[in-house]
Amino acid sequence: MNETSITIAVTGMNARPDNPGPGLAVAKCLKESQSINCKIVGLSYDSLDPGLYLTQYCDAGYLLPYPSAGEDALIDRLQTIHELENIDFLIPCLDSELPSFIRLGHLVHDMGIKMYLPTAEQLRFRNKDRLQETADHAGIECPEITTITSAGFFYDCQEKGWQYPLAVKGIFYDAKIVNNAEEAAKAFREIAAKWGLPVLVQKFIKGEEYNLSGVGDGQGNLLYPVMMKKLALTDKGKAWAGVSMFDQTLLDAAESLCKALKWRGPLEVEVMKTDKGQYQLIEINPRFPAWIYLSVHAGRNLPEVLVKLALTQQISHSSTAEVGKIFIRYAEEFIIDMNEFESIVMHGDTHPQNENDTEYNKE
Repeated sequence: MNETSITIAVTGMNARPDNPGPGLAVAKCLKESQSINCKIVGLSYDSLDPGLYLTQYCDAGYLLPYPSAGEDALIDRLQTIHELENIDFLIPCLDSELPSFIRLGHLVHDMGIKMYLPTAEQLRFRNKDRLQETADHAGIECPEITTITSAGFFYDCQEKGWQYPLAVKGIFYDAKIVNNAEEAAKAFREIAAKWGLPVLVQKFIKGEEYNLSGVGDGQGNLLYPVMMKKLALTDKGKAWAGVSMFDQTLLDAAESLCKALKWRGPLEVEVMKTDKGQYQLIEINPRFPAWIYLSVHAGRNLPEVLVKLALTQQISHSSTAEVGKIFIRYAEEFIIDMNEFESIVMHGDTHPQNENDTEYNKE
């Protein structure tokens, strides 16, 4: 029987098949909670993000201002939404927005909205350009990584020990595997145009990718981890299919990372297991992954764990996550009325407006 009724705002409602945001999956997890009766408020940055309109998962949808508008615009918009929806808890689901929500944490708290996030220092330690340092703290190997600001790096990198293929990554998102200087320069330009400089280059490790998601309690403990092996990938390297599994080496590494960082909040640890059985840390993501819905069917609803931990409620889940549960992602069309779309574009929410309402400032 549901014990708690709360309003939870969740960001990241995009659902691109090749690189979906985690928000919709987080909303699905919360809607299937056996102990939280929640209203979900979907927050997004684009009027075509599907999660805003999927009422079976999101009871209301609102646009946030683009990051270029600044943090004052973000907190003002959040205040407006809060006045309409009376938000109890907020789950940011995108790497790029976390620094702002952490800096604005005291203002969000003053509104009466709870969050459960890492500190700014913890967030910096898991940055991709500090991954080797963090891996050393946790006692796990990490492929060499460097930051660059010019595509010229790729034309003589082999003379410096950087052999193709290489992984070219954005500071927040995106990764492309490149096989020569021309491919690398093109990837650099595309990623830099989208995510800015610097761009990261990481030595490519061939093997099987394993991911772990869980919640850090801020005291060095990793709670209710769920592990997944990727079975099929998109061209961006994202999981199209995966299976829940258990791997002690991955668990040990993730627990060491949480202990070293005293991580607070959700996280995902990505490692590559080489054909020689060696483990290499690829990324630490400071939020739930897009495959998080698998956690529900593995017996550990991690978004529910996060909310109950923040609200200091008792958490009751299986002692071990179930293995052998497979997810397969798919694309699906759904239909909305034009007035719903117009409401998002003109007013920033999914509630059709009357003609006297003012236009939403999306800049």
